[in-house]
Amino acid sequence: MEKKSIDWENLGFGYIKTDYRFVSNYKNGAWDEGSLTEDANVVISECAGVLQYAQTIFEGMKAYTTADGRIVTFRPDLNGERMEQSAERLEMPAFPKDKFVEAVRRTVKANAAYVPPYGSGATLYVRPYMFGSSPVIGVKPADEYQFRIFTTPVGPYFKGGFKPLTIRISDFDRAAPRGTGHIKAGLNYAMSLHAIVDAHNQGYDENMYLDAATRTRVEETGGANFLFVTKDGKVVTPKSDSILPSITRRSLIQVAREYLGMEAEEREVYVDELKDFAECGLCGTAAVISPVGKVVDHGKEICFPSGMTEIGPVTKKLYDTLTGIQMGTIKAPEGWVVEV
Repeated sequence: MEKKSIDWENLGFGYIKTDYRFVSNYKNGAWDEGSLTEDANVVISECAGVLQYAQTIFEGMKAYTTADGRIVTFRPDLNGERMEQSAERLEMPAFPKDKFVEAVRRTVKANAAYVPPYGSGATLYVRPYMFGSSPVIGVKPADEYQFRIFTTPVGPYFKGGFKPLTIRISDFDRAAPRGTGHIKAGLNYAMSLHAIVDAHNQGYDENMYLDAATRTRVEETGGANFLFVTKDGKVVTPKSDSILPSITRRSLIQVAREYLGMEAEEREVYVDELKDFAECGLCGTAAVISPVGKVVDHGKEICFPSGMTEIGPVTKKLYDTLTGIQMGTIKAPEGWVVEV
C-alpha cells in the first residue's frame, strides 16, 4: 500500500486526521457489532454522562512498521484488559478484550497508509476510548455508551528526543489512596493539567508526584511511570496501588530480566533514595523511555550521574531492546507482537 505524503521524520506528537475510525454503541444492555466510519465527529446529548460527570476512559497504544515491512501492534491484549478494569471502576460496561483487539486490528489496517515507514522514528498512535453517551442529570452512571478508536501518526512525545529532562517534585497530588489513580480515566488527566502547565511555566519538563498520604514515596508523572537504575545496575520501578499499571513498564521489567540478565524489582521508592540512583527515566507508550537528568525538590537539585547530555547506558540498553522487539529486529516473547 502506498503511504500518505507526510514528512514522517519531522512529525510532532499531535493530531492528524486519518481516514477511518471504529465506533460501537452500547444500548439495552449490549454492545452492537461496531463498524468503521469516515465521520470523525461525535454527536451526543448536551446532558451526556461524559459531559456532566466525566464518565470516560481511554487507552493509548501504537502500531509500527517492522524491519521486514509488516504492520504490528504491541501487546494489545493488555490494553484491552486494562480498559476492562477501568470500565469496572467507573461503572461502565466492559468492551470485551477479544473484540477490543479485533477492533484495533481493523482500525489500524484501514489506516495502513498512515503507519509511518520503518526507520522514520514515527509511529501510528492508536487511541481507544469510551464514554457515557446517554443523558444523565442525577449523579449516577449513564445507561448508554460509545466505544471508539481513532489513529494518528506521531513523532516523539518529548521534542528533545533523548535530551534528559528536568523534573520537579510537585506540591499537587495526582491521586488519593483507594482513588482512581490505577485506572486510565480522563478525570485523572484533567486533574494534572494545571500542575503540568505550572511546571512548564517554571521551566520544568514534568512533575514528579508523591503519594498523597505521606508525601514520602515516588509515584509517577502525569502521563508516565518512573524507572530507576541503581549504581550497581539494578532496575527499580515504584510500586503503588495509586499508579497506572503501565504496559511499557511491565515489558521493560521483563526485558531487563530475560533479555539483559539484569536484576529488576518493583518496590516502594522513597524520595530520600533519589540521590542514590545512577539513572532515571520516564516510561510509557508515548515516549517508551525518556531520560531524566535531574529532579528539583523545592530548589534542591538531585542530579543523576548519567548527566544532562545523553541517555544513561542501562536506560539506553532497555530502550534499544524493547524498540527492537517492537520493530521486529529482536525476537519477541510469545504474544507480544500482533500482526495487523
